[in-house]
Amino acid sequence: MSNINEILSKKKPITKSNQMNPTKNSLSPEIRLAMVQCLNERLVDLLDLQLRAKQAHWNVKGSNFIGVHGLFDSVYGEVEGFVDTVAERAAALGGVVDGTVQTVAAKTRLMAYPVGITAWQDHVGAISQSLSDVGGMIRTSLDYAQDHHDIATVDVFTEILRGLDKLLWFVESHLQG
Repeated sequence: MSNINEILSKKKPITKSNQMNPTKNSLSPEIRLAMVQCLNERLVDLLDLQLRAKQAHWNVKGSNFIGVHGLFDSVYGEVEGFVDTVAERAAALGGVVDGTVQTVAAKTRLMAYPVGITAWQDHVGAISQSLSDVGGMIRTSLDYAQDHHDIATVDVFTEILRGLDKLLWFVESHLQG
């Protein structure tokens, strides 16, 4: 038991965000580094969003349970695809992808998820706010990638933004009408 406690108490250093792998990608090293840093920032927020969807999925209660329970699982699955797309783009640029739980906890830009809620309306409100917040961050990152003339990363962010807007529509629809 003491060996496990000793292992668990040791903290490993977080990978430097400017570490790059060699590549023949035609973008300049400066642009690639800037894009990798931006992609890693959005990766953190998308991973947090994905975990929030699963948190809501596990804990939702109420008269709309079946509908929103399934919806939150769909949000989780869709965001999982976005996570992979962002991580693979960063890797393609020669970047080191940093999606560890330690990094997500330390660097997410989202406000803490209200863990004690159970009512479906509260979860729908919290998830819709999270989708909106991440969508705003993606919009800003899309502009940043455009300013750096990285059209492929612009395309990645455009695809994700389209998906997040659709998910937000689906989730918000439960509170309307």
